[in-house]
Amino acid sequence: MPVIESPQDHQVTIQGRKIIQLSSNNYLGLANHPGMKEAAIKAIEEYGAGTASVRAIAGTFDIHVKLEEELAAFKGTEDAVLFPSGFTANVGAVTSLLGEEDVVISDELNHASIIDGIRLSGVKKRIYKHKDMVDLRKALGENQPHKRKLIVTDGVFSMDGDIANLSELVSLAKEYGAMVMVDDAHASGVLGRNGRGTVDHYGLQGQVDIQVGTLSKAIGILGGYVAASKEFCTMLRKVARPFLFTTSLPPSVVASCRKALQLLHEEPERIQALWENTQYFRNGLMDLGFDTGKSETPIIPVMIGDENKARDFSAKLLEEGVYTQEILFPMVAKGKARLRTIVSACHTQNDLKQALQSFARVGKRLGSI
Repeated sequence: MPVIESPQDHQVTIQGRKIIQLSSNNYLGLANHPGMKEAAIKAIEEYGAGTASVRAIAGTFDIHVKLEEELAAFKGTEDAVLFPSGFTANVGAVTSLLGEEDVVISDELNHASIIDGIRLSGVKKRIYKHKDMVDLRKALGENQPHKRKLIVTDGVFSMDGDIANLSELVSLAKEYGAMVMVDDAHASGVLGRNGRGTVDHYGLQGQVDIQVGTLSKAIGILGGYVAASKEFCTMLRKVARPFLFTTSLPPSVVASCRKALQLLHEEPERIQALWENTQYFRNGLMDLGFDTGKSETPIIPVMIGDENKARDFSAKLLEEGVYTQEILFPMVAKGKARLRTIVSACHTQNDLKQALQSFARVGKRLGSI
């Protein structure tokens, strides 16, 4: 793992060299935003460095409550609950909602945190083929007798960059009396009005039961949340083990996250720049002859296939001054190795032009194009 010696930005320092960063989730460039740093410093001065308690005992500060209210308003839900991370938010939501009489129906390419939440809940599961609504309908039909049925999908799939067929999925859920949960980790801050996510992108406000998100990607900091009904969120605060048994997020983190939500409204040009950079870079890779899979978002995989070749490609790009991490099994299926590039709003066109030139040189040397 290359060690970064500078702030997370469009360029980072690795072993004393300036490198173009194409592997972070810093979609909007907020991780090193002056306003975010100022908010963190101010919160430390007002509230201290940490909370020294879990939320349920003595770790709920007024800023935690305010952030939850702001997240609920942002997502268009009655309430929201903060978690230590997006991973624990998924685990907490699934394990708190479902029991032995229930079934979860999950897309085969869902994030590992969803998979682990299903395992820990002990609930019956049915995996449907990726974005295959015919197979989803079959799965719903097969599991009609169960007390509760929950369909779970990523909003944006983290390794391929494609978007869930949420409109069709919600329609099937209504037909078969199922609930819907969307993990919007890679969609919040990217899709929808001011980055509200997949639900807003499809105009499905009020039709998705549970929205899970992270504060560590487009928001640029740390933490996760579940946005849902007041009733469900109240239950999570009483029974979700990651919420009950993890020290609450420190004041600096909470304040920065609040500032990020403010910036999503005040600086919408960041999202516009993100999509302009995405289109430029994806088109550039495709023009060179690379296979970018089914990407529809700033997550743009460069499909390689062979794991050793993917490692070699990544290493040679780093020598060229471009950091693009190889993604191998078990993060993706065997034979599906790739370089996962992620474009951000703070990349300059010169950054992306240089990166494309490096991809061209390395790709030709390795016979990928």
